Amino acid sequence: MDNQRLFTWGLFGLMLFICWQAWEADYGPRPVPASPANGNGDTVQTDASIPTVDADIPQVDTPTPDGAVPQLSAPAPAADTGPVVRVSTDVLDVTISLAGADINGAVLKAYPVAKNRPDDLVTLLDPASDPYGRFETGLLIPGQSEQSPSHVAPFKSTSSRFELRDGAESLNVPLSWTRDDGITVTKTFTFYRDSYRVDLAYAIDNASAESTTFVPYGRIRRQAIVPERSMFDVQSYSFTGPVTSDGAAYDKHEIDDLADGDRESFATEGGWIAAIQYHFALALVPQPQGTWEYEVSGNNRNFLVSALGQDAAVTAPSGGSADLTMTLFVGPKLQSQLGAIAPKLPKIVDYGVLTLLSAPLFDVLQFVHNGVANWGWAIILVTVLIKIVFYPLTAASGRSMAKMRELQPRLKKLQERYAEDRQALSREMMALYKREKINPAAGCLPLLIQMPFFLAFYWVLLESVEMRQAPFMLWIDDLSSRDPYFVLPLLMGASMFFQQKLNPAPADPVQARVMSILPIVFTAFFAFFPAGLVLYWFTNTLLSIAQQWRINTVVAKEQASKS
Repeated sequence: MDNQRLFTWGLFGLMLFICWQAWEADYGPRPVPASPANGNGDTVQTDASIPTVDADIPQVDTPTPDGAVPQLSAPAPAADTGPVVRVSTDVLDVTISLAGADINGAVLKAYPVAKNRPDDLVTLLDPASDPYGRFETGLLIPGQSEQSPSHVAPFKSTSSRFELRDGAESLNVPLSWTRDDGITVTKTFTFYRDSYRVDLAYAIDNASAESTTFVPYGRIRRQAIVPERSMFDVQSYSFTGPVTSDGAAYDKHEIDDLADGDRESFATEGGWIAAIQYHFALALVPQPQGTWEYEVSGNNRNFLVSALGQDAAVTAPSGGSADLTMTLFVGPKLQSQLGAIAPKLPKIVDYGVLTLLSAPLFDVLQFVHNGVANWGWAIILVTVLIKIVFYPLTAASGRSMAKMRELQPRLKKLQERYAEDRQALSREMMALYKREKINPAAGCLPLLIQMPFFLAFYWVLLESVEMRQAPFMLWIDDLSSRDPYFVLPLLMGASMFFQQKLNPAPADPVQARVMSILPIVFTAFFAFFPAGLVLYWFTNTLLSIAQQWRINTVVAKEQASKS
């Protein structure tokens, strides 16, 4: 098959596929958002006054059947904005509600919503906003749920404000709950410098007359953000919603699938739960000991992901103590920090079907970036590395293309001779290729090599928060957004035009015309892609031009020496 035909249809197939995805996301059917329901099934308005505390407490009075997960309530409004403790670190401003001693507010100090609005910071949690969200963590005493240190129990703090001081590497925020019979539970949140990890430790002091068992649980209650998707905003295609893991597999739970109140559940050791939105995430990782029961439920835009550790329960004897731990994450999806919390937690950076290629590609980019301290130069250098690795394959393809170029005069004569007999023309052309030892399909090899890396780069730029708002040089101050002046796409289109001039023209006039307009089509198509992706393609094209020019020169000299 003619290599130019394969090249043409391959490019158009890719463009049609991406455009179809964009069309479906923009204009495909979507569920109509409805007002969330409260615990009684009554309708409440999310834009009304501040929601009230949801008093739903998991029940663990009796053992559940094998494989069954206790039924936790469907999502309901977030907690109120009653008394809070304010915590400030170098990267986070957090509020902890004294109702349950849980994080219900979080502002990311280093992440502005837009680069041109540096004071407008990303607010990941806010109980008074739409969408709302909060962590719900607590301990349950079987048979005494209402008298347990649950996520609605009243806690006390020694201060209303805590701050990570200069020179300190961590900050402890203790909150305590005491029962009349002498049981005291202290929840201590530990924050770290330059980190979005929050360790949560329970210290149980049982001064009562009876031994008492405590069952830990943790939940993330969230109202999902439903993005207004547009093909001009690539970030809007990133998955938003609840995710869970059993420690190995990673499952995304589509909001649409949970809209009718369906529940999804499983039990495992070493799992975790999370809620992700674009480049940011909330995650809860229980202590690894014991089997935990996980559940995801939803109602319209509201969802609840929960973990209940009946098998991880601890018993504090009379006059004795016990402790439990879990880890929270509130912040950007920084892979180095996620990997330090749980081995599979970096999976929330969702590269999709190309994870096997995108994940190591990001690792290489990160390694190079550590040396050059600029993501744009890292992309250029990694593109050069990719070109070097695949040079033997692309060089063989380039030689085939160069020989095809040298054969153009002879092919033209064949076309003139057999203008009225297409079968004879094809037969003679194939015979000529065979005599000259040319594979006409070899020119497709560079395309086949480039396409997976192109798509992998696309997802790395889309999902990796490390490249969010990352500057390159001159006018390009955000590699994750389009070039504001369209200079880079124009340069890329010009480079594609010159690349075509180095390759043999298609024998079919229709194909030749199609190929001639491809640089224009791609320029328009790439104009709204992230600048980092266009930079990769432009760099790759320039390297291909240099490689093909050199090969053409060598082959021309070889052919001249034969004649």
